[in-house]
Amino acid sequence: MEEIIVGIDVGTTKICTLVGRVEDDGVLRIMGVGIEPSHGIRKGVIVDLDAAAQAITRSVELAESSSGLEITSALVSMAGAHVSSINSRGVVSVTSDVIDEFDIARALDSARAVAIPHNREVIHVVQRGCTVDGQDGIRAPLGMHGYRLEIETHIVTASTATVENLFQCVGAAGVDVQQFVLNPLASAEVVLTDNEREMGVVICDIGGGTTDMAIYVEGKVWHTMVLPVGGNHVTADIAHGLRLAVPQAEDIKLQQGYAIRAEVGAEDYFSIRPFGEDNVVNINRQELAHIIEARVEEIFEIALQEIKRSGYDGLLPAGMVLTGGVSALPGIRDLASDVLGMPVRIAQPENLNGMVERLHSPAYSTSVGLLHWALKMQENDQGSTEKGRRTRRRKPTIDLSGIKNWMKRLLP
Repeated sequence: MEEIIVGIDVGTTKICTLVGRVEDDGVLRIMGVGIEPSHGIRKGVIVDLDAAAQAITRSVELAESSSGLEITSALVSMAGAHVSSINSRGVVSVTSDVIDEFDIARALDSARAVAIPHNREVIHVVQRGCTVDGQDGIRAPLGMHGYRLEIETHIVTASTATVENLFQCVGAAGVDVQQFVLNPLASAEVVLTDNEREMGVVICDIGGGTTDMAIYVEGKVWHTMVLPVGGNHVTADIAHGLRLAVPQAEDIKLQQGYAIRAEVGAEDYFSIRPFGEDNVVNINRQELAHIIEARVEEIFEIALQEIKRSGYDGLLPAGMVLTGGVSALPGIRDLASDVLGMPVRIAQPENLNGMVERLHSPAYSTSVGLLHWALKMQENDQGSTEKGRRTRRRKPTIDLSGIKNWMKRLLP
């Protein structure tokens, strides 16, 4: 039976709802797309419930109309400066001589038992690595012989109030939230290669209101962070510096923008009508690039500070993979490489099937990534069931019915 999956990317500048179908051969086909300008959201946080709910509802309705399907549940993206993360370790004694799902679930629960303020809740518990009887570097402990299991985890938490507000807005559109997924983790599903994850890489998704980052080392998520700066700050600088209305500044950024001033010709001009002026004036494109370069350089300097603060800056030979709407700005890759001192490449969703005309852009990495995350969840659930059967044949007295969805908490 073909499975239908839905992802809702709730961003500061746009709401994107995608409906995907998992076909018999395992290929993911985009069946419905609903893209709507975002309202009531600032820096990834809802500031106007009604406006945000209406924008999400319109996006969902567009996706329903284009797919011909009713949307009842979905994975929903999450970002914002309220998101934070900590690392924790869970240790348990193995109930038998072979590690089963119950042991792994107990170790994860042990890792979750950290002091978290009452106004925060856990969004992800990501397995970083396992140690069995003192032997570290274990990636898949299920079925191994051992007596002591340690699981090191990366725990992502978010403000409870913000989570509830987002839950309420999506619910107003008649959609149940299956799971919240942190933006960079969703984007990583479609833009990172397995080789980059193994070597050590940082994914940087620069959206309108936030810059979302995740560090992958040895194939696992080791660190996540959300910075409250993004493309809207660049637009605001242009509007202020050239005395333009914000929508006009956004259009100029997209049409005339360049991230490196030195690479723009000194005699290159374009015409605009400044805010409150009657006459059209000519603007030096180099002056525009100077405004853009200053802000974009600051974004990467802040990102570099966060990478160094994580302590993993020396473990990133694959450098940075840049995505998100701002990464489409000409010249940004070279500027990022200069500031960060590491290789940088720009990535976007590839190998898409179905209604994908508008999705071949870095701006939709998170949107497409949500569907791939859902697909990966399903695959791991199926694998978990089969492995569980084999384990139960060895130890039929173990009842695992209460932990059938444990793999969802292991996903990076």
